[in-house]
Amino acid sequence: MNPYAKFIGDRAPVDVIAATPLRLAELVKGLGDADVNRSFAPGKWSARQILCHLADCEVVFAFRLRQTLAETHHVIQPFDQDAWAASYAAFDTRAALAVFTAVRHWNEKLIASVPREDFAKPNTHPERGAGSFGEIVETMAGHDLNHLGQLETIAAAKPE
Repeated sequence: MNPYAKFIGDRAPVDVIAATPLRLAELVKGLGDADVNRSFAPGKWSARQILCHLADCEVVFAFRLRQTLAETHHVIQPFDQDAWAASYAAFDTRAALAVFTAVRHWNEKLIASVPREDFAKPNTHPERGAGSFGEIVETMAGHDLNHLGQLETIAAAKPE
């Protein structure tokens, strides 16, 4: 089962994916430079770190989508998000948003070009089991909504 499916509800994953870059840009603009280092809860990532994570994940999703299409049965390579996050102090919010947006648009073009039957193309995630191209798309959308919710919480708590 896809752990991110619960965030999607009755929304179409491709619609969520298409809307995310603009929503992220709105949230970043609303937070401004002073508030991007706040988190939504103690011990959780700041807005800047969440954006860096989203940029990293979009690159990962790009690879997973393409490998699933290119291989007979792709085995997804997991990664340790906390280990990757250790370098996020070196990156700024605008760069993370730019990377996310550019790679997301590239991924959208790929997803739109894939015949519907290829959404069933199988893959395996060593930690989650059997999956498919379509499940990666669903994961992208649910992952977006999860982190957008966190960023919206940070923005709503913005000090006046």
